[in-house]
Amino acid sequence: MKKLLFGALMLGFMSACNSDNVTNPSENPANQEATSGDIAARGCASEDIRKEALKNSAELRQKFANLEANTEKFANEIKLGKVLADGTVEIPVVVNVLYRTSTENVSDARIAEQIDVLNADFTATNSDINKIPSEFQTVAAGDTKIKFRLVNTVRKSTTKSSWSTNDDMKKATKGGIDATNPTNYLNLWVVGKMTSQGRTILGYATFPESSGLWNDGVVIAAPFFGKTGASSPFNLGRTATHEVGHYLNLRHIWGDATCGNDQVTDTPTQTTANYGKPTYPLYNTCSGVQRSVMFMNYMDYVDDAAMFMFSGGQKTRMQSVVASSGARAGLRVL
Repeated sequence: MKKLLFGALMLGFMSACNSDNVTNPSENPANQEATSGDIAARGCASEDIRKEALKNSAELRQKFANLEANTEKFANEIKLGKVLADGTVEIPVVVNVLYRTSTENVSDARIAEQIDVLNADFTATNSDINKIPSEFQTVAAGDTKIKFRLVNTVRKSTTKSSWSTNDDMKKATKGGIDATNPTNYLNLWVVGKMTSQGRTILGYATFPESSGLWNDGVVIAAPFFGKTGASSPFNLGRTATHEVGHYLNLRHIWGDATCGNDQVTDTPTQTTANYGKPTYPLYNTCSGVQRSVMFMNYMDYVDDAAMFMFSGGQKTRMQSVVASSGARAGLRVL
């Protein structure tokens, strides 16, 4: 298990931990690119984008430091019984659709479907919740007390066939759609295709230190948005679940380093990302300790059908940013 150490987290942005091993020969290596059709393995650029933003902005680094300090304070207050047991937050969502073809112009029904998936996954009412292994049931989050409500859909036709992670889809001056008041709304952009460093990716998100900035929100490529008409094996709406997890301050479960730290104490340390549909139990060895890993967590890289849980520690981190004192407190006011 891991300790919440801010210094260790900052070091994680600069270097990787010592190398250990994984015992599942069916997995793809972490840096494998798509080999079947357009994409074969999940890809998310959120952490890379965050790392670059923190490197270039002292203001963001300070916001990041404040964010982590507040998260730890919130976790301690929960232990001391100072946080109300309920206090569900319903986040208002604006979906911005940029489309070149009719297929990319995702329907209202598909948007509603995606919101339904988010609500099911974040309240632990998803139909596959019963697949959580008994080993992890005691640390499963259950209802995170975070819900989502669609308030508006903005559509815009474009001639652009592919977008990158440079945030052009968020700028009207670049052919995109400007965010709707990102302090008070979760803006979710849907684009036809997206690439990062020459690779097709499914989506990316900004973290809470970007709250209220013009580019704050989540981007999803249309083939991996919602369920109906989405591309297998990413056709159950879990790309949005994963990216909204980042938006609410969750890191990748392997900490984006070999045997890294995701700053959550109840997710087992694992060597790297998992792909496809691993078979439980899957054992990793880090620092000489072999343990079963939580590959079915929404913050790993497995296929949509293989992920179906958050942990209690992740729930606390998410609740801390939407609390009245949190970085995303503005989402509570509507």
